[in-house]
Amino acid sequence: MKYGEVAHSGEQSLVHVKEVPADILINRLREYIKRNIQEVKPPKWSYYVKTGSGKSAPPDDREWWILRAASILRKIYLNQPIGTQRLRVYYGGKKDRGVRPEHQVDGGGSNIRKILQQLEDAKLVMKTKRGRSLTPRGRGLLDRLATDIRGKLNVSPWHEIYKPPIKEKKKEKEEEEGDSGEGQ
Repeated sequence: MKYGEVAHSGEQSLVHVKEVPADILINRLREYIKRNIQEVKPPKWSYYVKTGSGKSAPPDDREWWILRAASILRKIYLNQPIGTQRLRVYYGGKKDRGVRPEHQVDGGGSNIRKILQQLEDAKLVMKTKRGRSLTPRGRGLLDRLATDIRGKLNVSPWHEIYKPPIKEKKKEKEEEEGDSGEGQ
């Protein structure tokens, strides 16, 4: 089945994760992980640790671990295979160095690595030579949530909304040529 096609008359078409708002998807995935995946749980030290050397304090949200796990799952879906270092760069930020200029620093590697290990234990992510990739189970979970979200938002996918103007002009020219040829 190709992307965007309907498999059977009552079934919805496949939805890509990019077709739904990221914040809604990540929050739904967060709730799903919290309720259904026991392998992903914050370690005791996660309540006291910063998320990187550029941060001044630990996160205010007590459930930041599960939120980060949901965000990492989405990031792997979009950029697989992806390694820990690229995730560290993504979750990094600017370090406040007082009066000196700010510098980019990477996010903490330990918490990202532990989350990836937990997602591997849950069979949502697998390790490859080039980095981490989603398993079919992980990809199916994200596709299912994206389809559900798009159905509730009642938003058409971009490929149904966007019509390139070039093709429309070609059709108009063909119709005009066809009409002028018939009248002669």
